[in-house]
Amino acid sequence: MDVTRRGLLGGMLGTGAILAAPAVLRAEGAALRMMSGEELIAAARLGGDVGYVVADARTGLVLEARDGGKPMAPASTAKTITTLYALETLGPQFRFQTRVLATGPVSGGRVQGDLILAGGADPTLSTDGLADLVADLTRKGVTGVTGRFLVWGGALPYAEAIAADQPVHVGYNPSISGLILNYNRVHFEWKRAKGGYALAMDARSERYVPKVYTADVAAVARQAPLFDYRQSGGKEHWTVAASALGKAGARWLPVRLPDAYAGDVFQSLARARGIELPTPEPVKMLPGGAQVLASTASDPLPVILRSMLKYSTNIVAEAVGMTATTVRGANAARGASGAAMSDWLSGRLGGTRARFVDHSGLGGDDRIAPVEMVKAVTLLGPKVGLRGLMKPFNLRDEAGGKVKGQEIRVDAKTGTLNFVSTLTGYITAPDGTELTFAIFTGDLARRAQSRDAEQAQGSRGWVGRSKVLQSQLITRWATLYG
Repeated sequence: MDVTRRGLLGGMLGTGAILAAPAVLRAEGAALRMMSGEELIAAARLGGDVGYVVADARTGLVLEARDGGKPMAPASTAKTITTLYALETLGPQFRFQTRVLATGPVSGGRVQGDLILAGGADPTLSTDGLADLVADLTRKGVTGVTGRFLVWGGALPYAEAIAADQPVHVGYNPSISGLILNYNRVHFEWKRAKGGYALAMDARSERYVPKVYTADVAAVARQAPLFDYRQSGGKEHWTVAASALGKAGARWLPVRLPDAYAGDVFQSLARARGIELPTPEPVKMLPGGAQVLASTASDPLPVILRSMLKYSTNIVAEAVGMTATTVRGANAARGASGAAMSDWLSGRLGGTRARFVDHSGLGGDDRIAPVEMVKAVTLLGPKVGLRGLMKPFNLRDEAGGKVKGQEIRVDAKTGTLNFVSTLTGYITAPDGTELTFAIFTGDLARRAQSRDAEQAQGSRGWVGRSKVLQSQLITRWATLYG
């Protein structure tokens, strides 16, 4: 049901008159202004659910809504809530730290005891970052250890994957740990060679490309599945269907044993610098009395969040959300941490029906109503500078192409899953009127049928039509309420 409404975000939505439109309208905006939301939705041919709310950004007055109170899957727009949650909890000056610890002094170039690579849940830690830590050890004269080389990722509770309903091989669904290297992904590269394929797995970054020993891959003669995965002996083993490889290519695969992976790469980098370390041993507890030998810090939290919102990096959302929950003293395990964020949001907005299982929106079980998302963006966003962290959004024309000479400024977060497409953020109309909005579309029945599909049949076209609808609604609102 499409209803034009005016009401305060803090209360019930009430009926009222449509605000007057400006006298001079661009042709496209005028055409869309004459169409109702229901007509635009019918033309999009989506099926499933479509809900939206648009409000005055200054007063919180709801200008128009359709199923605004219905909880729906937010997809990656959930990262908007995670951003608010993390900034309020951790603060804009927060930085993640990764440390190298020692249980004894350095004497004769050797650590008299154990050396520990201790993760601090930094989701942006790269191979280059590990190399900088190794270089710092070299400057301190370290050449080896008398004890063990330990690896600790206990800053966050471990989870094998972010979401259970994703294909096994997609790099955007890795494990979660307090030690995150290269977004917990390993680089897989292949080239056709005489008698088969030359395969390689490495932990490449801008300056270094170390070989990985804790993961391997083999090409096998089969049509399906594309990838198969198993673990044994503390290592990760992949097989890939040779028929799908072609001449050459590369992709990132998810890491499920992140502590072992980071220890493996650190050991290789240390060896290249003349530091001999024993086989890395992941541990659940940090040894007592260890002293810091070297450390590295991430960029400040807003820099990390701006990149997360731009590229929609799932592991970053999980790391910052779970870290915020840890600082709040609540259970930060996957699922429980999402629930803690749900409780926080309910407290900040005076009650909601929102339910988060994760912090990234990658799983299909998260739920939040459009009006709750708009309330968060409108009431909480300005306090932490949310709009400045969001990515400029290009409106789409009827053919799905970018609108040229766009007069409407939109800063927003997108969300996309198979048969789910969402958008939330801020609109500045040509006359300067500021609006906030959320548009949720989802056909969860069709999504359920495409479980474990990286790109479900028909989803690309469906999402494309949803994005056109989103642009049409935004153009209509900017014209009608500007």
